[in-house]
Amino acid sequence: MSRATLAKDPHEVAEMFDGVAKRYDLTNTVISLGQDRLWRRATRKALALRAGDRVLDLGAGTGVSTVEYTAEGAYAIGTDISLGMLRAGRHRGVPLVAGNALELPYRDGVFDAVTISFALRNVPNTERALAELLRVTRPGGRIVICEFSRASWAPFRFAYENVALKAIPLAARVVSSNPEAYQYLQESIRAWPDQAKLAGLLGAAGWSRAAWRNLTGGVVALHRATKPGGSSRSTD
Repeated sequence: MSRATLAKDPHEVAEMFDGVAKRYDLTNTVISLGQDRLWRRATRKALALRAGDRVLDLGAGTGVSTVEYTAEGAYAIGTDISLGMLRAGRHRGVPLVAGNALELPYRDGVFDAVTISFALRNVPNTERALAELLRVTRPGGRIVICEFSRASWAPFRFAYENVALKAIPLAARVVSSNPEAYQYLQESIRAWPDQAKLAGLLGAAGWSRAAWRNLTGGVVALHRATKPGGSSRSTD
């Protein structure tokens, strides 16, 4: 078994996710009580994709989210640092490419939209990753980030942080092929910035009009922003 530390060394992160790839999607559904499907659907709606749009799904894992983004006829390509995860998703019929979030293997301005779900926490330099996503997005293009965040109602936040989060590693021992990784998941959620701080990081990286919407009471948040210049459209 392997797990990464909060230093988030790319090799450690890749090895950890290689170890959970076999039962990754099942484990996500179990520990989220099925909410993962709702979060993916909300992310797709926030992207507001149209037929022919080119979208990058960064941190795509097995490509389950990448498939979601093809529903409106968009061309979606998944990218992940874990070869084990990409191999586990080969059957999905979408392009999956190995790549590091800090040095994306794509030309400037090639995507109409970019998205990353539950993976930005695993990158050692958040602002640099956001800048790389900005680089590969066309002017006027958009980003949507779906990530664990901070519950907005204090009593719910207390219950979530002191009960639900602590239960994640226990549940993972039943279904995951690498339960040690889910101890890291719990720790990385606790260490992650809240909604306003992530919006600030988007602005610092060069994105404009950063905003967010809470899902599941703020346990998860959808952040949206636009690359300055060019034409853009509302993602509401």
